[in-house]
Formats: sequence, C-alpha cells, structure tokens
Amino acid sequence: MSQSSKEAILQAADALYEAARTGVPAAPIRDLLAPGDVEGAYAVQAINTERALSAGRRLVGRKIGLTSVAVQKQLGVDQPDYGMLFADMARGDAEEVALSDVLQPKVEAEIAFVLGRDLNSEHLTVADLFRAIEYAVPAVEIVGSRVAKWDIRITDTIADNASSGLYVLGSRPVRLGDFDPRLCGMVMEKAGEPVSVGAGAACLGSPLNAALWLAKMMARVGKPLAAGDTILSGALGPMVAVAPGDVFDVRIDGLGAVRAVFAKE
Repeated sequence: MSQSSKEAILQAADALYEAARTGVPAAPIRDLLAPGDVEGAYAVQAINTERALSAGRRLVGRKIGLTSVAVQKQLGVDQPDYGMLFADMARGDAEEVALSDVLQPKVEAEIAFVLGRDLNSEHLTVADLFRAIEYAVPAVEIVGSRVAKWDIRITDTIADNASSGLYVLGSRPVRLGDFDPRLCGMVMEKAGEPVSVGAGAACLGSPLNAALWLAKMMARVGKPLAAGDTILSGALGPMVAVAPGDVFDVRIDGLGAVRAVFAKE
C-alpha cells in the first residue's frame, strides 16, 4: 500500500484542526492521503493530538470505534479504530450539552471501563484486563465529525480522532463481576420512545474484546493505557442523530442508567 507524503498528512491535519477551531466542517480529507492509508490517517490524528496536548488539554483515555462488523464491512476494514479522550470532552450525567460544542452530533450507547492498573504489554490476556478494570459505567458517546455531511471513509474517521465529540458517564460505578458485559441488554429512549436497542454482544462479541484489542494496540504503538484511563468500548446499538432540545435516556442491564441532555439552541 502506498504511503502518504508528510506534506499531505500535515495538510489533512490542518484542515481538521481548522474545522474544529472555526466550527465549519472540512471537505473529506481522504483524497489528500494515499488510498486506504490507515497509517497515514493515524499520523494525522497524532499531529492534532500533540497540538491538543501542547495547548494544555489533558488526555484521560481512549475511545474505540468501528466495533460493529457491519460497519467495518461498509468501510472496507477488518478491525476497529481508536481515538483520544480529553478531559474537556467529559460531561456530567444529565448536564446540559451545548450543541455548539460538537459538530454534527449523534449519540451512541456504550459501556465505559475505568482502569485501576496500567496495561503496558502487547501480550495481554483477558485475565489481565479483568484485573485492570476498576469499574464500569453506562455511557453516551456524543460523536461528531469535522468532515462535512459525515461524508467519511476509514481514513477520514481515523484522521478525525475516530469522529470523537464528547461523552457522558453514568453516576453509579459497577464492579466487573456484578454484570455481564456480553449479554447485557441496552435501550436508548428519546421522549419515552426507544430509538436504539442492542446488547454487549454487538460490540465485537463483547465490550471486553474491544477493550482488550485497544489495550494491545496502544501498547504496540508505544502509548499504553494507564491507571485512571477511561475506555469507551464501542456502540451497543445504532447511532442516533441529535436535534436541539433532545434528551436521551440509556439503560443497560446490570449497569443502570445515564442521561444526555441537549440545549434547545
């Protein structure tokens, strides 16, 4: 597979950075990169991650995207992707979210894991993951796209920090042994009506599989997960578009509930 030039990678990073800064979505950046250049797309993401860190933003975890096999096939890939979570992306349970804080917002229901131990080996097992996870909570990921009209392919979303926006964590931490991450059912409601349903098994067979993939990948690229990090493990059901004033209630069996509230304008 051909590689993208350094100039093209920087041009793509600049386009996405400006879109985030100005609130005006950019044209798809995939045409700037070599076709299917996933490595180049992660290089774009890394440039803007370093810009964020240099500006004083605090890295607090990672998000996993493309955990649905159907979506992977749609984008022509055979594995998930990842993006960075910064402290300023976190919102409180039922705290009002300004629509201006996310470009083209949509919501997904997920399970979030918070680590109590470092995961710094490429050769991790699920047992290592069990020991490292301190607790889990239900979460709403508010995804967003700096790419106009969500016109994305795999390189667009990876470069765009895996289409990250904000996230909301539930208020009641639960130990891993007190619920079943694979079999737990999920329902997301808007105004009392279900708008997305699913289960843990929709996320790579289990959210733990997704979290283990991430932990190994981050160790492999030299940025291992650490104690205190939050992992957004991937969607349990279909993504839902957001309109002004929307309120979304998510319930996950054994984990409880979390609410995402959007301002009316």
